[in-house]
Amino acid sequence: MNRIVMVFAAAVLASSLLAAQSNPANPVPTKPAEDYSGMYSFLKEGEFVQLTVEDGRVTGFVSRYGEQESDRGAFLDQFFKEAKLEGKKLSFTTQTVHGVWYEFKGAVERGEGKNVGDEAYYVLKGKLTQYSASADKKISAQSREVVLKAFPADMGDEPAKP
Repeated sequence: MNRIVMVFAAAVLASSLLAAQSNPANPVPTKPAEDYSGMYSFLKEGEFVQLTVEDGRVTGFVSRYGEQESDRGAFLDQFFKEAKLEGKKLSFTTQTVHGVWYEFKGAVERGEGKNVGDEAYYVLKGKLTQYSASADKKISAQSREVVLKAFPADMGDEPAKP
């Protein structure tokens, strides 16, 4: 009988310890994941990259001015064809629009902005390659190192957080 009481008491103690660990009233503090979603500058004034990170999935697009005779000055959106974020390493390739597409390989880093939502709180820093296909299907590539700064939160489509 004594043995049954001790086993029962051990079971009650173990279950109460488990309940205390998983009790929502006493959550275990965890560091929130960084949210890199937002608008970032692109190559020229008025151009931008929209980056969205949700549940580990990266989507977005580049919005830029056309530079060819057929689209000069027109605003073009080039959605991500492929995109990946591993830790802080970011890469994306855009869809081809009028024979032009972009590839970015770099990282999301902390910029000079002081608070979340400030301009350049995050920056996309890395190598941007612009590919162009000519009418005769020849592909040329131009690469450059870039630092694309996050727009201030009040310029994006989300309201500023208090």
